Amino acid sequence: MAQATQGSRPGQVIFDALARKNDRLFWGGVAMAVVGVLALVFPFGATFAIAVMAGWLLILAGGVTIADAFTVEGTGPFFGELLIGLLKLALGVYLVRHPDVSMVLLTLLLAAVFVIDGAAQLALAFELRPLDGWGWLLLSGIIAIGVGILLAAELQEMSLITLGILLGVSFLTTGLARIVLSRRLSALATGL
Repeated sequence: MAQATQGSRPGQVIFDALARKNDRLFWGGVAMAVVGVLALVFPFGATFAIAVMAGWLLILAGGVTIADAFTVEGTGPFFGELLIGLLKLALGVYLVRHPDVSMVLLTLLLAAVFVIDGAAQLALAFELRPLDGWGWLLLSGIIAIGVGILLAAELQEMSLITLGILLGVSFLTTGLARIVLSRRLSALATGL
């Protein structure tokens, strides 16, 4: 009977998966926030430098997202997180190998990645909705989608500074959302 009650709680499967790997969630959030800060600190440079830097930032963010996907292994969001991580990683490798890619193509590819990433974060946020702290994931998903839309809308006018700042904001909010969720999970675990 206790299992039925536990299983009936909305988001319980994801909560249990996250609680088991809470340290990884926290440190993944810290790593993602650091990647975001790096993008905010270094928004200047030529198209070549931005493409290479964005490539490396996406490789780092992809690696962190792939590792974080395993914090929800065995749940519905696992494959979405894994796919997003692989997409970031692949785009990062492409940009590092082809730094001469045009600014328009770079911006369009990044816009697509952020919209998809935001959608995955929204899905995870709604899965965790009864859990205290789910709003941070919701906010992070909305910001990621907003960044993607802004990137696509300003395709021709996008400056290198704006691109770096938008990358940084999205990565930083994703990292902060994961850190806050991890701390909320810790608080719930000690309160139980």
